[in-house]
Amino acid sequence: MRIQTIGSGSSGNCYMISDDNTTILLEAGIQFDKVQKALNFKTRKVKGVFITHEHGDHSKYTKDYLKGGLNCWMTPGTKDALNLNHHRLFTLNYKQTTRIGSLVVMPYETQHDVAEPCGYLIKSDHGSKLLFATDTYYIKYKFPDVTHMLLEVNHDYDYMQGRVNSGALHPALANRIMKSHLNLENGIKYLQASDLDQLKEIHLIHISKDNGLRNHFKEEIQKVTGVPVKIAGVES
Repeated sequence: MRIQTIGSGSSGNCYMISDDNTTILLEAGIQFDKVQKALNFKTRKVKGVFITHEHGDHSKYTKDYLKGGLNCWMTPGTKDALNLNHHRLFTLNYKQTTRIGSLVVMPYETQHDVAEPCGYLIKSDHGSKLLFATDTYYIKYKFPDVTHMLLEVNHDYDYMQGRVNSGALHPALANRIMKSHLNLENGIKYLQASDLDQLKEIHLIHISKDNGLRNHFKEEIQKVTGVPVKIAGVES
């Protein structure tokens, strides 16, 4: 399973996933022309775009992706929230699967301050299984035999509280972040409770510019899992 970060964070998110047979995108928060450049203008090979929720950093350019000829999927709640209608736009309910070439994609429920947010579990006919979890303060499901993870670790609780205490971060914003994004502590707890026997690598995504500590997150997650950990958008 190949993973390419085109954008990650509050400024915009988009990830390319490929098993060398089928290629899809996760999220539509990056301008379509930038996506085209990142993929060497081979967007015709993209067989689908899967969007988690309606916040702009994940969905802002959905209309452009549709106009560009890409089929897009999201939950019914996200579709309604975006007020979109298009012949290339499709909906999936939680735990409903769809096959895109050699990939089977299933949305699952996440916890965020939007209409009907989801993450995605993506299985390849070649044996790989990818878990995509972003913009959720908690992951309620454990998935066996996952080989790759795109996992949000947005902030460190203690570090963020220190910024609140110093006056650098408003308490209301800190509270909103805690109730809508996964912190390091909960990410570690999730990994410790998960089946990691088949896990090959983790990509940490959506790390907060102000409340996240990238190298610290990488070290802590590697310590817990024993697998290579990559920071989205940073070459290792």
